Amino acid sequence: MRTRLFDHIDLRVKNMESAAKFYAAFLPQLGFVHQKHEVPPPGSAGETFHTFYSAGNDKPSEFFGLTEDKSQQPNGTRIAFWADTHNKVDKIAELVRKAGGKNPEGPGIEPEYSPEYYAFFFEDPDGNKLEICCRANPVIAE
Repeated sequence: MRTRLFDHIDLRVKNMESAAKFYAAFLPQLGFVHQKHEVPPPGSAGETFHTFYSAGNDKPSEFFGLTEDKSQQPNGTRIAFWADTHNKVDKIAELVRKAGGKNPEGPGIEPEYSPEYYAFFFEDPDGNKLEICCRANPVIAE
């Protein structure tokens, strides 16, 4: 039985240490509560990963992974995280601001997206575009 449609996001960042600290400031509030830092063995060509998992043990776990890439360039792609309430968006927006989120916008109602769409937009330290949003009426495919 299929339990989910989303598996993971693998985001490239220039500086793993600063990115991991930034995301650790607010991802737990969104349910990504377990962290694992993986460093390749010395002399290998492997990559350094930092992963935030939504669940653990024997449960399927969506995860938000960071991969260090010194040549990473931000682009127009935006990742939006779901929050259950406006208050949750507000709380996470404050955490993001304290953690050094760049170019913050909102939070507030964004009627151009849909009625009662409440969101906070920002960028991480590497310029990746992110959003925390809450919809009064979630999207339902027709």
